[in-house]
Amino acid sequence: MMAVSGRLTNNNSQERTDIVAYWSVPLADGVHTIEFEHGSTTGKRVLRVDGKEILRREWMFKLVGEEKFRIGKQGTKCELRVDPLPYFAFSYSLIVDGKPLEKFTENQSRALRTWAVLSNGKRYRVILEKQTLDVWVNGQREDAEHVFVKNGTEINFHLGDSLASIKASSADKKQGVMHELYVDDELVEDVEDQ
Repeated sequence: MMAVSGRLTNNNSQERTDIVAYWSVPLADGVHTIEFEHGSTTGKRVLRVDGKEILRREWMFKLVGEEKFRIGKQGTKCELRVDPLPYFAFSYSLIVDGKPLEKFTENQSRALRTWAVLSNGKRYRVILEKQTLDVWVNGQREDAEHVFVKNGTEINFHLGDSLASIKASSADKKQGVMHELYVDDELVEDVEDQ
């Protein structure tokens, strides 16, 4: 869980003073933010995904428990847990696809390859799902052409007016398959944090 301090405001400049937890969840269609408000004296619960309120409960007598919901275009299952701690305090945790967020994020970093691209003045976030070889650009799945070449494979697609290509080649056994993104024949560096 990531602690939140200070006050947050939404698009309507409405204060969000009861936010107790904030998480970022990396998925193939982008990084989704989850905010949770918990009024421990009123029992209020408000859950937001990417700034959009998806759940609001007022005057709940049971202050602990879980809320189940889905995020992303693929409908990834999430569960927010509120557990009691001593001295009328609470612990907040997020379970994604049946795993604690930390474990899920670790798995995602192995399953996805992410690049941030600036091409012709436009920003793109390119994600390769290594298992399916699906390519996502700014949260949209792209139609891509998969081609076998001399030293491996290429996945070709367009980024606006530019030609992009993800080249896959075998490295050594320790590294496995290497994926590199080229835009207009120039290598793009990886994004460190997924």
